[in-house]
Amino acid sequence: MKLYIAPLQGYTDAPFRHFQQEIFGGADGAFTPFLRVEKDEPCRRTLRDIESALNENHKPVPQIIFRDADEFAQLAAALKARGFRRIDLNLGCPFPRQVHKGRGAGVLLRPDVLESVADMVRDDSAVEYSVKMRLGVDSPDQWRPLVAALNSMPLVHVAVHPRFARRQYRGDLHYHEFEALAAALRHPILFNGEIGTPDDIAALSARYQWLHGVMVGRGILSRPSLFAEYRSGEKLSPDRRLSLHLQLHNALLEHYGAMLCGEHQVFAKIKTFWDYPPDCIDSRILKKLLKSRDIADYKARLQFYVTP
Repeated sequence: MKLYIAPLQGYTDAPFRHFQQEIFGGADGAFTPFLRVEKDEPCRRTLRDIESALNENHKPVPQIIFRDADEFAQLAAALKARGFRRIDLNLGCPFPRQVHKGRGAGVLLRPDVLESVADMVRDDSAVEYSVKMRLGVDSPDQWRPLVAALNSMPLVHVAVHPRFARRQYRGDLHYHEFEALAAALRHPILFNGEIGTPDDIAALSARYQWLHGVMVGRGILSRPSLFAEYRSGEKLSPDRRLSLHLQLHNALLEHYGAMLCGEHQVFAKIKTFWDYPPDCIDSRILKKLLKSRDIADYKARLQFYVTP
């Protein structure tokens, strides 16, 4: 069972991936938040993250998001020029701003675009490709016209989040459609979505013995020890999980404090990581952390709650 950190824009950037690996480990790999075309060129800010020295301890696979074959070619060329030999294709971003522009899950409604990209992937022997996708945009069966194009590509794997984009991260998972898609594809399959505990991974492994692995985003934010616990077969105590979790936040705080300008910017960035709090933190502690007056106050409270 392969265990991968999923790309989550604004969260699983190089600093998080680096410190998660340093403090917890357990992942077989990670994927970067998507690189897109911005002002007619690959986004420079994202390229800096992809090239960050912090990536040395986990060497992530860069992901790209595109609306047509031209954008795909431009982004792939930029990454190849920087020495990357693995690229992940985003066919699953559910955010309306990207979907409405035909990017991410929006490609699922445009088989002609995927067919054009598939032609280019088949001709590109210098790079290995993988795909991360949803089942559709407004229906869980919209993947069906894409099977031929997907199967025509020599993909390392296909990661599937078994929802359609308009649901974003809400509603039931469509297991039957996931199973039908997996049966139709000739590639190794990863499961992505609603994985938050070691037991969730074990249940998927038991249910789908053919499953190549899992890809976890929100679950690794709320439980960064998840993969290490699954690997060892031993669950950490709530106190130990909280202590390590707060060490991770402290490391992120130190990093962003040195890299960003101004306390407001640093505090705004670090607070985003509490969008997915661990289940082992007392809600009163969390409220006290988020009600800190400034960085010094926040840091003092964080240090106080970290136990040896």
